[in-house]
Amino acid sequence: MQLSLLRPMLDRPGPWASVYADTTHASEDAAKQRQLSARAAAEELAALGADNATCGAVHQALLEDVPTGGPGKRSGRAVLASDGAVVIDIPLAGPPAAPVTSWSPLPRISPLLKGIGEDPLCLVAYVNRLGADFELRGDGKQEAAGQIQGADWPLHRAPTADWSEKHFHTRVENTWERNAGEIAEAAADIWERSGADLLLLAGAPRERRAVRDRLPLPIRTVTVESEHGGRAPGSGSQLLERDIAEARAAHEAGHTAEVVERYWAGRGAERGAERESAPASAGVPALVEAAREHRIATLLVGPDGPDIGREVWIGPDPDQLATRRTELRYLGEAEPVAARADDALLRSAVAHKAEAVMVSDPAEAPEGGLGALLRWGTPGGQP
Repeated sequence: MQLSLLRPMLDRPGPWASVYADTTHASEDAAKQRQLSARAAAEELAALGADNATCGAVHQALLEDVPTGGPGKRSGRAVLASDGAVVIDIPLAGPPAAPVTSWSPLPRISPLLKGIGEDPLCLVAYVNRLGADFELRGDGKQEAAGQIQGADWPLHRAPTADWSEKHFHTRVENTWERNAGEIAEAAADIWERSGADLLLLAGAPRERRAVRDRLPLPIRTVTVESEHGGRAPGSGSQLLERDIAEARAAHEAGHTAEVVERYWAGRGAERGAERESAPASAGVPALVEAAREHRIATLLVGPDGPDIGREVWIGPDPDQLATRRTELRYLGEAEPVAARADDALLRSAVAHKAEAVMVSDPAEAPEGGLGALLRWGTPGGQP
């Protein structure tokens, strides 16, 4: 999961209200159910010590009816609030694995990893011989991302067989080739600007292949094609929706598997295995040290483990974290507060543009529940 959507949390010192709620409410009295759920969450926060303004902000947010993508579709919400304002409000693709209502020094982020996963962003290109329309797709996201229009003549082969047919067909082929190149160039530009994770090409087979062959190699390796849908109005279909969903799921599973493999290879190298690999680390003391030095590239979070809820000490700055209260005072924070290790490490990951991956399989998760791939190895090394 790219954590950039959580950056607004860095501007708030806390404490934080965190609510992960089931918002399905598909019955006829859905409005009444929302009222009851919102009231229950606000009352629970108040009982935990949250201030009235923050309780009221969460209550108001949960009262709002957020579209879930279809009647009766199961859904959830993640609402994070501080100092009387909702800072982050994210619809979930389904109900949270377990409802969460907490009042703590830092927002609870681990349930969000479970709720939305990596949420890979898919750039969809609807292509034909003339150009392409682009669209960004993610969980709860569907927005136009641009258009490219190529040359419109000559675009079709002539049905005649006169003396100039061969020459004209060559010109048509050249038009197709130029348009495919321009579509690929536009796709690469939108890819870079949007931060997309994968590209899906929809359209006729020849046009798809022509564009794909002209993409830069890094994008081509994460490009898939769909036989369904196209650029013509009304050409969208449920089969195309299925292909987009499957492409996003496959990308997420593949990325998680790659991160896990690299992590365990790195742990093996640390223990003396004969294999070149990226450095990896585990254990709260080592991870805290790596976070303070901005060495964490990817934080791995397991579904369970003793390290996840282990107590660490923090200050208002993301770099102010330590395993012992006296250590944080030595680092300059006079009034450290206790927080969960997963929350503190995730805040650091947000601040320093790392990514985070939820490893759902306990057999593949880091020992203790927390681990990291590092940007570089030992302290004092070079990035």
